[in-house]
Amino acid sequence: MTFAATTRKRPAPGALLLLGPALVAGVAYLDPGNVASNVTAGARHGYLLIWVVVSANLVAWLIQYLSAKLGVVTGKSLPELCGERIGSRAGRIAYWIQAEGVAMATDLAEVIGGAVALWLLFDVPLLVGGLITGGVSLVLLAVQSQRGPRAFEHVVIGLLAVIVLGFTWGVVVAPPDPLGIAAGLVPRFEGSGSVLLAVSVLGATIMPHAIYAHSSLSRDRFRDRRALSTPRLLRATRIDVSVAMVIAGSVNVAMMLLAAANLAGVEGTDTLEGAHAALGASLGPVVATMFAIGLLASGLASTSVGAYAGAEIMQGLLRVRVPLLARRLVTLVPALVVLWLGVDPTLALVLSQVVLSFGIPFALIPLVRLTADRRLMGPHVNRIWTTIAGGVAAAALAALNAVLLWLVLTGA
Repeated sequence: MTFAATTRKRPAPGALLLLGPALVAGVAYLDPGNVASNVTAGARHGYLLIWVVVSANLVAWLIQYLSAKLGVVTGKSLPELCGERIGSRAGRIAYWIQAEGVAMATDLAEVIGGAVALWLLFDVPLLVGGLITGGVSLVLLAVQSQRGPRAFEHVVIGLLAVIVLGFTWGVVVAPPDPLGIAAGLVPRFEGSGSVLLAVSVLGATIMPHAIYAHSSLSRDRFRDRRALSTPRLLRATRIDVSVAMVIAGSVNVAMMLLAAANLAGVEGTDTLEGAHAALGASLGPVVATMFAIGLLASGLASTSVGAYAGAEIMQGLLRVRVPLLARRLVTLVPALVVLWLGVDPTLALVLSQVVLSFGIPFALIPLVRLTADRRLMGPHVNRIWTTIAGGVAAAALAALNAVLLWLVLTGA
């Protein structure tokens, strides 16, 4: 064997083997907050807000691609780059505080969702269920730490498959009204309550921690590139994001359609436990059980991804490494306190998504600016229309949040 033969580069992996980071980040779009927001919107307003889910997923494609591109091209995460560009330590701490608040709201939704699912399936008390959900997330994070990003992807994608099956089964059993779906694609609101739920759906769909996490996931996955060129990685990333967003968008729409077709006008169905009971009464125990299983898989997978994002936010902005257990407890404790106090789980979930929506501009504006920086991105800098689209999305989301704040303060 010649020396040349022994040093020949390994062949580049096929396109399918490059997929994964977006599917993991996409779990954030299917967390229990999505379930609560979409089911509540469908139960209260029928098909009215389908257009919000569809629009949010179209915007999410652009946002998640930009986040992944940033990680692929620079080899750094969004929090890292923000930490480098915020000159003062006080500025970094202030930015971290809002990002940490977003992480806590994220964990609140995910842990509560897992706890509710365990209660529905096995009558586990909510506080105990929250502890179990947090413990499982620690195990999954240990897999990521010890076995690497690919093993973590396999576990999360497996849970994603369970989520898809759990939340789409009811739509297959009881198909929604096609005319209602068509009417729901026309943008409109009906009162301040629908605006509040629309912002909640947006906060559940376009999630700040998913923006932070995707750049980190892509950075970690492609740290050792071997024969892979940046253009090829970006092509694979576009496919990865497209697959992830089609899955997430379809399941989110299915949740709302399930509630609109079967729960509209039924008392108590704007809560997760009420929706579960009503689905069992109208469509049978199998559909109700599948719904609960999907909710459990959603809580377990999304809380792991959320904790991964939280660790990256802290490390990138504060430039410190915190032990996994300590970092997990920072965001887990508020969720456990909410469960201990007996706050209505569905209300806590919906309000947590509203909090998340206020964190979107803090993640999205830096993302658009960084990916439009030619000195940082080189030949892979955004095209002008991409930057304009990202800017319009950031402005629109900020404006909708301002309207929500006005409605809440005035009691409109």
